[in-house]
Amino acid sequence: MSDSKPTTAAPATAIIAGAAAALKSRVEEVNRLNVFPVPDGDTGTNMSLTLESVIADVSKLSADASLAEICKSATHGSLMGARGNSGVILSQIIRGCCEGLVASEGFEAAERLATSLERAKEVAWQAVRKPVEGTILTVIADMATAARTAADAGLDLEAAMDGVSAAAHESVRRTPDLLPVLKEANVVDAGGFGLAIVFDAFSALLLGREVADMPQFEPMRSNEMVVVPVDDWNDDEFLYCTEFLFMGENYCKDLALDYLGTIGGSELIVGDAGQYKVHVHTDNPAAVLAYHLERGQLAEVHIHNMRQQQAQQAAESAPVEHKPIATIAVASGPGLADILTSLGVDYVITGGQTMNPSTQDFIDAAEKLSADGFILLPNNKNIVMAAQAAATALSVPAAVVPTTNVPAAFSAMLMFDPSSSDLDALAEEMLESAEEVHYGEVTTAIKNSKAPAVGDIKEGDIMGIVNSKDIEVTGTDVEAVALELLSKLNASACENITILAGEDFSDEALAALVEKVQAAYPDLEVDEQRGDQPLYPLLLACE
Repeated sequence: MSDSKPTTAAPATAIIAGAAAALKSRVEEVNRLNVFPVPDGDTGTNMSLTLESVIADVSKLSADASLAEICKSATHGSLMGARGNSGVILSQIIRGCCEGLVASEGFEAAERLATSLERAKEVAWQAVRKPVEGTILTVIADMATAARTAADAGLDLEAAMDGVSAAAHESVRRTPDLLPVLKEANVVDAGGFGLAIVFDAFSALLLGREVADMPQFEPMRSNEMVVVPVDDWNDDEFLYCTEFLFMGENYCKDLALDYLGTIGGSELIVGDAGQYKVHVHTDNPAAVLAYHLERGQLAEVHIHNMRQQQAQQAAESAPVEHKPIATIAVASGPGLADILTSLGVDYVITGGQTMNPSTQDFIDAAEKLSADGFILLPNNKNIVMAAQAAATALSVPAAVVPTTNVPAAFSAMLMFDPSSSDLDALAEEMLESAEEVHYGEVTTAIKNSKAPAVGDIKEGDIMGIVNSKDIEVTGTDVEAVALELLSKLNASACENITILAGEDFSDEALAALVEKVQAAYPDLEVDEQRGDQPLYPLLLACE
């Protein structure tokens, strides 16, 4: 902006990093606003990781980089690092702001601010198939309106940015009036709040003000990190290789290593000065992550199923078969991955709840395959937008079947025709089949909450969720909740029931449940499988 703008990559990096640090210091505050009491990719974390990816890309530029180069790098970094819906939407806001800044170069500062935010609003809203008011989309729209009002009134940059900041916070405050689920939970929208935090810090730094209690940004240099090799896996060892970056000031490595040794093996922690690389082989990656979340912040989380990883490595060492259309899907359990593979999926990305794959993960998977086109099945509502972003970034045609659960992908794959000449038509046919599935999840509430159908929910309650969104059943027993959930799924009107057992649901418990389901629905075919997914003892599907 003509009267106050970064002109080189170094100042741009410092401003972006400062805004990212402000959000990072309040990540847990933003995360606590999530209204759905299911373990899932958290809004604040996903937005923070997206900004960190921006910093990483912009930091690579030379000190004399042009504004256009900085904007191009920031756009690329935000896209590649976007995680979850909130991260993808934030990446689109960043993209729009960058496009607006470049297009308005030479204009007065307030006009440039208005142009960039108007473009950000336009791009973000276009990215969402069904925009919802009372979310981050409302907040960016109100910010754009405030910026335009300031520019038309002839205000200077400082007054314009103060007006936008005030509009952002007012917009966040009114999100519960626009979205009933927020009012029911008595919270504001998490994504909108995160955006307001980022803009406040960005504005302060651009105008030369101080950001209160903002952590000092110190980029981690790759040569200070120790690369931890993955040991050869066999059936006698733990299943999941879990590794991540951990940020925490009051962290005792010795105590952490003692804890990791009680639930895993091959445990390693390297680093210091508040930044660590943690590695462990375990059957319970969720416990490892929870232990560290209580003590600090995480980034770059990677959880690899070593059985699946070994199979993929063996497959990758063989010649890659070229296909007219290849399929890529996401699954969080080895059993789920095996079923998808048996149905013809060419590559399964490990991920789902609590570990949302990024746009780059889809692109990396596609690069391991050889095909004229791709079908992407995200299998989680928080991953759909990352898949859509990847589809537009790939060098060959790609279509997304926006599945929100794995059983829907099973049904979709039954309609997959690799010889189809119309990728979009094939994706539509697969989606129609997927939408025939009535889907239920049984999991444990991680905090106190409320739901219209059941009222108060207490931490530790067993919940039955319909179609990944409506909590219809609560109780204290997994089996009882599952049986009631089947009635909510209208199982009696279906032809078959699929039961997918999670990693903590024993074979004995599965057999007992199947016996009761068969007794309750004697005319239906019951298919039980081990999905071995974490966090969800049971996944149910009726068709």
